[in-house]
Amino acid sequence: MALKHEPTTPQHSVQSALRVLEIVARRGAGVTDTELARQTGLPAPRLTVLLRMLRREGYVEQITDGAYVTGESLNRLGSAHRRDQALRQKLKETLDGLRDSIGAAVYVSRYEDGEIKITDFADGPGTPKVNEWVDFRSSAHASAIGKSLLTQLDVNGRRDHLSRHKMARLTSRTITNERVLLNHLAAQPATVPVLDLQEYAVGTVCAAVPITAGSAVGCLALSLPVEHAHRLREAADTLNRGAAPVLLSLAI
Repeated sequence: MALKHEPTTPQHSVQSALRVLEIVARRGAGVTDTELARQTGLPAPRLTVLLRMLRREGYVEQITDGAYVTGESLNRLGSAHRRDQALRQKLKETLDGLRDSIGAAVYVSRYEDGEIKITDFADGPGTPKVNEWVDFRSSAHASAIGKSLLTQLDVNGRRDHLSRHKMARLTSRTITNERVLLNHLAAQPATVPVLDLQEYAVGTVCAAVPITAGSAVGCLALSLPVEHAHRLREAADTLNRGAAPVLLSLAI
């Protein structure tokens, strides 16, 4: 399986955030935003947005003279002691926050060993997760999660997946023609959320954005009851903006 190497906005943000964190961690006494801008080469507006996100997520803190030092989240993740537990807790906090800000169930999915796997999710009483009435592993052609993951493979990778999973008609909106689906995937811009408008399940709409790091193919997704379909575009945009903190928690 080969990947398409088209950098997305969350990937760019995370690469920049990791550079910032490396500099902050190296300068234990603190580093100013002016020095960070000089060392990273990032434009001031972009650096300001990054630092705001890193402060919100607890990766950096600002001390009395305005300089930035490592925050509690980064210190916990940087410790060998119970690192895995700290990573799981940080990802849960990030997903819970995203669920609450969007008002929808959110999911992290990966494409591993030729199959789709939901690795984490955050739902709640007012934000129920989708009823997996058909195994996600065999419904990539119909779900936002599946289509987002498939867009990150090359054409041969997509064809290989579809050759192993019959494109069953799950609703009247499901694409079941392989050529049509492949054309649809090829035309999908890397930075635009993939939508599922009742293609997987009647009564549910979904959106997904890629959160690929290196060779690992992943995506971040949300689901909404169809009565909230009018919120899908706005929710998808919020999801896209919230992808960087999720990817960062997976990358550190």
